[in-house]
Amino acid sequence: MDWAALITWVLTAGGGFVLLTIWLKNGGMAQRESGRIRPAIILTHFALAATGLVLWIIYVASDSSTVAWIAFALLLVVAAIGFAMLGIWLAQRSKRDAAAAEQRFPVAIVGLHGLLAATTLVLVFLAAAGVGS
Repeated sequence: MDWAALITWVLTAGGGFVLLTIWLKNGGMAQRESGRIRPAIILTHFALAATGLVLWIIYVASDSSTVAWIAFALLLVVAAIGFAMLGIWLAQRSKRDAAAAEQRFPVAIVGLHGLLAATTLVLVFLAAAGVGS
């Protein structure tokens, strides 16, 4: 379970990195308008997700349940921020706000990132709870 969670987390991070790159290339750092994904939101999401992934790697190497639960707690915050960004993205899509950097995101990558993130959240919880060990 530990390794499955790690693999899905790495795949999720890969998709997130693709989305972040698209956002940066399309002027995301300059966005200040409300109703758009602002730099502080996306960069916090990225930083917490990366920190959680590093903690999960430490957990896999050390088998410390405390580290696993801290990684899970971080992942919950990351998921909440991700859902908030999804809400912003969906609201923009319905308005056809093509100026927002995140409107360049391919729908398939957004969907896959979300699906992998949800899978990661479940697997991390199960592994931290000791299921499958």
